[in-house]
Amino acid sequence: MTSILGISAFYHDSAAALIVDGRIVAAAQEERFTRKKHDASFPENAIAYCLSEAGLAPEDLDYVGFYDKPLVKFERLLETYLAFSPAGLKSWLTLLPNWLKTRLHLPRVIKKGLDGKYRRRIVFPEHHESHAASAFFPSPFAEAAILTVDGVGEWATASYGTGRDNHIELTHEMHYPHSLGLLYTAFTYYCGFRINSGEYKLMGLAPYGEPKYADRILEHLVDLRPDGSLAMHLEHFNYCQGLTMTSSKFHALFDGPPRAPESPLTERHMDIAASVQAVTEEAMLRMARHVHETTGMRHLCLAGGVALNCVANGRVLREGPFDEVWIQPAAGDAGGALGVALLIWHQLLDNPRTDDQLDCQGGSYLGPEFSNNQVREFLDSAGAVYQQFDDAEELCHHVAELIADEKVIGWMQGRMEFGPRALGGRSILGDARSTRMQSVMNLKIKFRESFRPFAPSVLQERVDEFFEMRPGEQSPYMLLVADVKPEKRLPLAESDQATRGLDKLKVQRSHVPAITHVDNSARVQTVDPQRHGRYYRLLKAFDEQTGSPVLINTSFNVRGEPIVCTPEEAWRCFMATNMDVLVIEDFVMLKDQQPGATEHETDEYLARFELD
Repeated sequence: MTSILGISAFYHDSAAALIVDGRIVAAAQEERFTRKKHDASFPENAIAYCLSEAGLAPEDLDYVGFYDKPLVKFERLLETYLAFSPAGLKSWLTLLPNWLKTRLHLPRVIKKGLDGKYRRRIVFPEHHESHAASAFFPSPFAEAAILTVDGVGEWATASYGTGRDNHIELTHEMHYPHSLGLLYTAFTYYCGFRINSGEYKLMGLAPYGEPKYADRILEHLVDLRPDGSLAMHLEHFNYCQGLTMTSSKFHALFDGPPRAPESPLTERHMDIAASVQAVTEEAMLRMARHVHETTGMRHLCLAGGVALNCVANGRVLREGPFDEVWIQPAAGDAGGALGVALLIWHQLLDNPRTDDQLDCQGGSYLGPEFSNNQVREFLDSAGAVYQQFDDAEELCHHVAELIADEKVIGWMQGRMEFGPRALGGRSILGDARSTRMQSVMNLKIKFRESFRPFAPSVLQERVDEFFEMRPGEQSPYMLLVADVKPEKRLPLAESDQATRGLDKLKVQRSHVPAITHVDNSARVQTVDPQRHGRYYRLLKAFDEQTGSPVLINTSFNVRGEPIVCTPEEAWRCFMATNMDVLVIEDFVMLKDQQPGATEHETDEYLARFELD
């Protein structure tokens, strides 16, 4: 038996992943255990979970891998500081203590984190190698092109190459400070959202605006080349030498200073978001076309933080030259932990891949799960009033009825998801046909910005009836955006077509309004029986009762909170919000039957989490 632990840490979204004899046994982000969103600390809790899942101790591990090369990254920081000196002194002095304490001594830190009991080899591949391995090795393709795009690793900010059987080779790179990921992050910062956290908000805001500034971006900020690579005009940015992303020249170019966090959003911010989104999509399309032309491959694997831009992904699939695209569900740095472990198993140890027509990610259900006995023990200790179902079909039928009655459901089943998306393991569910559900769930349950859209889960066998996707097309990890089919849309009055900004929210656009964004798009998750088990059976029950195979699926948390992991966290979130029903494994709880159900301590609960 060969056991391999992969670790990512010290930037954002620390994580651990464990592979035993080539099988992904466990993977989880540290934030799910510490309850600190995007926790970057050494993932001691995630490691402990992974080892316990396999019944291993640190001394049982054969290999440990860290997802990048810290010394090369430090070299980049040092060279950047010297290039901009003395302008970068404050930034350098801010970074240096942490590097001197931990990052320059990672072998010692890792061994200490493993209780000093691991004494074998530690492998340090390059950052984009880890991303590439996470994209290709779990994919269903025997061979494929690989494209990785993010902010920055050591020096690389994007790379491409090929994967064949059990070997990957990256042949081309784009280097810091030129970076599509950092361009997007600069606009995330400028529009008042938190970097390395709020990029998905910028993507969600974009459809409210018009890309009026796209030409300005391409004329003054970046030179976008035919192959998708780009050169940044660095005088407009501050990330090389400062502690912010943008400079005064950037602010002058876009007619004002950065938006203050939580201040009102204007049409200008929406237009800016639409503009950088359009540029990002164009860059990704150019990259995909160039990679296809260079490699000649029919399939594409994607990873890196920019691969979480599901609008761009959808365009790459629909308009690009590849037959199929597979995207690592944990495409950001968390996925690097899985990537390095897979790289060691397949490439360093030369072990073959197994054939799997779906993929080897197992629905990305790789986190902790809890037995009915564990759930019952907690619920009894909390004084919960519950009904236990002995038959799964009966449970799904009952919950489907509640959803059809416009109840909002907290749904916790099986193993927790690995990656940023809730995929039916730790989800909040609702009826996509409801005209009020988008507002109710955003403002009274998630307590987040009103402009943010919700994603649909849809039965895979019916996906092409509702969305502009091929019959049976797979999108199990909610990483592709597609338009709602024209026949499912509603005709709009002239006055509705003329709405601007956030007023677009008031317009009902389709027969599934709760998941139809203002541009008629949706971030689609397809649900199938092989990956999704009981969640599939719930959608089937809802379809049989209502004729609709579509549900709202959003993550089980409130704003600023990591997705819930344990029954206790699910219960607390349920009781502190306006959710109507909580389902944990075989147990169903109705809010109006719970002691103290009307005494929501919402403010106190929300105060526990920093705004994201």
